[in-house]
Amino acid sequence: MTARLDYASASPDGYKAFGAVYAYLQKCGLPKALIDLVYLRVSQINGCAYCIDMHSRDLIKSGLAVDKLVLVPVWHEAGSVFSSRERAALAWAETVTRVSETGVPDEDYAAAAAAFSAKELADLTYAIGLMNAFNRLGVSFRATPAAVAAVEKG
Repeated sequence: MTARLDYASASPDGYKAFGAVYAYLQKCGLPKALIDLVYLRVSQINGCAYCIDMHSRDLIKSGLAVDKLVLVPVWHEAGSVFSSRERAALAWAETVTRVSETGVPDEDYAAAAAAFSAKELADLTYAIGLMNAFNRLGVSFRATPAAVAAVEKG
């Protein structure tokens, strides 16, 4: 994979603006592990290798068991491995990320609203939107995942 453009260097003010949203989300009150789990699932849906690599590493560093990490793409089938709030967040992440396909149905909203306060749901949706934006940058400009960079260094 050959990187096309270093978007952070090309447009540092735009990158800083996204960074401000990221910083807000780190202190918004939602658990960091929950946000990272959502970041990973959104990145999986969008096929962003850079972000999948980064968020998988972040989750492992934070103590998430590998057994749980490998089940993120199939969380629907993982039973009680994921808490009810994690399942609600992952379901919301999927329907919002696939908005052009889902239209985010009322029943999906109702399920998310039952699991999260209004502020939490707004913040969760900011996180989903932010990661979708970062995924589009990563995929469009071919950001190099850390695993690929390590192999290429030899």
